[in-house]
Amino acid sequence: MTSPAADAEAAFQRIIATFTSSAQPGVVVDSPPGAGKSTLVVRSSTQLAADGEPVMVVAQTNSQVDDLVARIARRAPTLRIGRLSRADYVPSPDVQRPNVQVSSDIRKLADCAIIVGTASKWVWVTEGRWPWAIIDEAYQMRSDLLLRIAARFDRILFVGDPGQLDPFSTVETNRWAGVPWDPMQSAVAALLRNNPDTPQERLPVSWRLPPSAAPIVQRAFYPSTTFTAGTVPEERSVHLPVAGVGAAAVDEVINLASETGWGFYELPARNTIRTDAEAVAATAAIAARLLQRGTETVCEESPGGRRLTADRIAIGAAHRDQVAAIARALRAIGGAASQCRVDTANRLQGAEFDMTIVLHPLSGRRDATAFHLESGRLCVLTSRHRHACIVVGRAGIPELLDAHPSVEPVHLKSLLKFPDGWEANQAMLGHLGQHTVPAL
Repeated sequence: MTSPAADAEAAFQRIIATFTSSAQPGVVVDSPPGAGKSTLVVRSSTQLAADGEPVMVVAQTNSQVDDLVARIARRAPTLRIGRLSRADYVPSPDVQRPNVQVSSDIRKLADCAIIVGTASKWVWVTEGRWPWAIIDEAYQMRSDLLLRIAARFDRILFVGDPGQLDPFSTVETNRWAGVPWDPMQSAVAALLRNNPDTPQERLPVSWRLPPSAAPIVQRAFYPSTTFTAGTVPEERSVHLPVAGVGAAAVDEVINLASETGWGFYELPARNTIRTDAEAVAATAAIAARLLQRGTETVCEESPGGRRLTADRIAIGAAHRDQVAAIARALRAIGGAASQCRVDTANRLQGAEFDMTIVLHPLSGRRDATAFHLESGRLCVLTSRHRHACIVVGRAGIPELLDAHPSVEPVHLKSLLKFPDGWEANQAMLGHLGQHTVPAL
């Protein structure tokens, strides 16, 4: 039996071999949460560049680009790295390195071994062709952007998480549904639809998710593939030096999550407005209580233990007004709790924390819309943690799902996402039902 590290290394070597030898113009690498997508991008780009051929890297946001530039520059200090940017871009301290050159003009980066830029910036590159390209977070990239840049590269490595949120638009997109060039397909979906023989690889180990979470997330959101946790149960634990007092249900759900990795704080069944005051207050109270109790985490990175700080706690919600309400509640509590990260699932994609608290997207709702049933949204919210996840919601969500089966129109020749949100929600709720603490 091999170790997770050996499995991950074997997968990397197989991916590189497939990418460099395949007759196909693209190779897709599927990655579960925390499996090392960015590490794969950094390692593969530096290895290819070390062989003497330039490598172009495409990311989806400026923060992703800056992170990749910094990591690539640290890993390969002898290689010249280009940061393709907009004209008014101000480099962050991490990007300001001796081997990094910043420019909005691709021609001024001609001597760079690796050039990194956003997809939105690459579409403005009108000349030049390169042998290798790597697209990070490829499932978040719209297919129309891929169509505008694909001709610039001989071969492309697509790296991404198929369980996360698809590209989205603020305009109606039904007019394109089902057509091969639907711009709201992800780059990977468009590639596989038009090139069905494209090789597909996967990363087999999640280094983020603990053993208590990896099999649950896999069954709910990745039923057609498998992955394992990179650690064993004995390597990670949560300790609560201060005993629970006062709000018994809040302390009880924290105790349960520290022991099992999961907790569901269940409020009484009720239809509410989106910024449900009770749910918002409970979410903020759990975060504050984690800090008040001096929570400590032990893991392979800190075997001696470390104090849980506010920057290692994330609170996720479906809507921006919910995020704003929770942030106000944390400020009202005061202290370190106000420094916790509170954000929507879209903005939490790619981030990692020790503990997460989730306001369930279907809590208190009268209906289950496509937005709230989106499997990628719940997947992101419940897969950011290294130790434990606590979900806050009202009773009655399973009944809501039963009363609102998916009725979204199915368009001819459109690609169906699997699993659908209804099924993924049921799978996750089935697990949370075993870790429920009723609010008093």
